[in-house]
Amino acid sequence: MSDSVRLALGLVVLIAIALAVLSVAGVGQRRAVLVASGRALVQLSVVALALRGVFSAPGFVVLVLAVMFGVAVWTAGRRLRELPGSALAVVVACGCGAALTAGLIVGMPILDRSVRTLVAVSGIVVGGTMTAATLTGRRLLSGLRSRREEVEGWLALGATPRQAVLPIAREAAAEALVPALDQTRTVGLVTLPGAFVGALLGGASAVDAARFQIVVLVGLLCAESITAVVLTRLLGAPRTLPEPVPAAP
Repeated sequence: MSDSVRLALGLVVLIAIALAVLSVAGVGQRRAVLVASGRALVQLSVVALALRGVFSAPGFVVLVLAVMFGVAVWTAGRRLRELPGSALAVVVACGCGAALTAGLIVGMPILDRSVRTLVAVSGIVVGGTMTAATLTGRRLLSGLRSRREEVEGWLALGATPRQAVLPIAREAAAEALVPALDQTRTVGLVTLPGAFVGALLGGASAVDAARFQIVVLVGLLCAESITAVVLTRLLGAPRTLPEPVPAAP
């Protein structure tokens, strides 16, 4: 049996089990799992072909990075469209976090300065900023809705919109960092992250793989911290408050 056939069979079995479990439990994410898996397969296949061209013609790396960043901010911005001005805020916040972090890692250089390193690090960091922006914005929106009366009370006492929303914004940024913090705290004890495993499978020594992974993890903390703080700064003084979610009858 060829590697491609084994891969296809393995993916079908894994997806089938996930769908069966969700069906039995009555969880309505079956279609989402199927679509996400299909998209991942198609997108990774396209990326693999594109990166072959990038590594042979490094000038195309700018285009690849632009596509990565564009998709990331579009995805996060779509999630936060209920917050006025969120589209531009996401671009600025993710741009600050990704550019500074990836620039330092590759520019200093903390890791070797190569096209492969730039693409790998940038992809991971941009993905992290997307996650941080989404979590921060959604938590901020939820807080503005659930604590609307508190914000209005501060405004009535003479606080500025930024002062009234500041506790909610700080909590939103802090909560957005929890996944990255947990991943960093438990690395090697609970999981072996993808960058570490990928480096090992690529032929790197365990020491080099660990070096790459710790740079990635700390870089993610840096990028996501910047993204979360900048986003709450840009969205943390709303002119109008979102409508609260109606109570269930």
